[in-house]
Amino acid sequence: MVTDKRTLIVFGATGDLAARLLLPGLGTFLQSARSVPVKLIGTGRSARSEEAWTKVVKDAFDSQHVSGPEVDATLESTVFMQGDPKDPAHLKAMLDAAEGEPVLYFALPPQIASDICDALAELELPEGTTLAFEKPFGTDVESARALNETVLQLVPEERVHRTDHFLGRSTVLNIIGLRFANRMFEPIWNADNIEKVEILYDETLGLEGRAQYYDDAGALVDMIQSHLLQILALVTMDAPAAVDAVELRSSLARVLRSTHLVDDDPLKASRRARYVAGTIDGKELPSYADEDGVDPERQTETLAEINVEVDTARWQGVPFTLRSGKALGASCKEVLVTFKPVPRLPSGLEGQPVSDTLRIVLNPDEIELSLSANGGGNPFEMGQIVLSSSFDSGELTPYGEVLSGIFHDDPLLSIRGDVAVRCWEIVQPVVDAWKRREVPLDDYRAGSRGPADWESSS
Repeated sequence: MVTDKRTLIVFGATGDLAARLLLPGLGTFLQSARSVPVKLIGTGRSARSEEAWTKVVKDAFDSQHVSGPEVDATLESTVFMQGDPKDPAHLKAMLDAAEGEPVLYFALPPQIASDICDALAELELPEGTTLAFEKPFGTDVESARALNETVLQLVPEERVHRTDHFLGRSTVLNIIGLRFANRMFEPIWNADNIEKVEILYDETLGLEGRAQYYDDAGALVDMIQSHLLQILALVTMDAPAAVDAVELRSSLARVLRSTHLVDDDPLKASRRARYVAGTIDGKELPSYADEDGVDPERQTETLAEINVEVDTARWQGVPFTLRSGKALGASCKEVLVTFKPVPRLPSGLEGQPVSDTLRIVLNPDEIELSLSANGGGNPFEMGQIVLSSSFDSGELTPYGEVLSGIFHDDPLLSIRGDVAVRCWEIVQPVVDAWKRREVPLDDYRAGSRGPADWESSS
């Protein structure tokens, strides 16, 4: 176990992501058995008094009800250093204030992170410096490649963490054991037995004041280009030789290199929509185009769907749907695997069996297996039985898991540089087609299930 003190320097420390996800995750890490001593330095352009910054950190820790000596030590020693993050002098001042090997965490949009890296190139970084980037890594294929080149001039690849907190979710990690540690699923996990796979992340939340980021990204880049493609890779990869950073990430890279849009046609393989005014749980939501900070002319989508193929022997012919949206009437965050029906139902059994399904629910953490069976009032009539189980949420939050990997120099839950580029390559034809407005932007009422014609064509 690493015992030397580390310093976490958070760029964008006053933003929503840091307060809502990153700092609470840090708290769970500091309370855990995996903790190391951490000095926390926050930075941003706007001023924060010592008391105001300490309160931000304390509130984040309190949200997870964490306690212990490492939690207290970080809270007592944390500082906020105001300044321009692209100013080499400000960067040097923070690095000089660091204790032990520094971790620079970019809780910022990719272009600003890239600009800071350019400024860091003017400095001599301390030995053991680690860089951690939020998704998306880059804004397109070329910028991701360029950012890779810049970053690797600063630190070696093993010191780069392109974070995806979805890989820190306990249910997502449980996919590995579910697939490879039992004899029920592994022999049938292929095109001979699986009809289709849907990876869905539908939210009831609307924009929630995130226009500055979201109106530039949209649902496709915010969720599908990063999180959902990583889940797809876990679902479709072949068994790694070991669950370590080298083997697991190589298996993910191999299957993503075989992934492409259906018929390589972005017009056929993608749909997009944007919510209009509606009601969710009694709360009135305005149209997305009328939300504060939104530029309606951008035609940013709040619901995105792509259909892809995995061109391997295991998955030949199986359609994969990736969908994510906001302001929908019901939350649906799951991987839904639908199995093919049996080739023949014996005569004498009544009814038509429903397709067997495996539902891996990402939030809350649950798994549900629905199976065709007969019995009940009429033993000759087909029905459905459901086997379900819930998982503990885990010792750490997803961001706590990510930070644990960073502080222990284990990139298992980080995206490799070539994979970050490959994910952009998969969705880039869709991004380009949407920018050219070759795919119509449909409307759906906030609180509905989406555009009505999507349901009829699904």
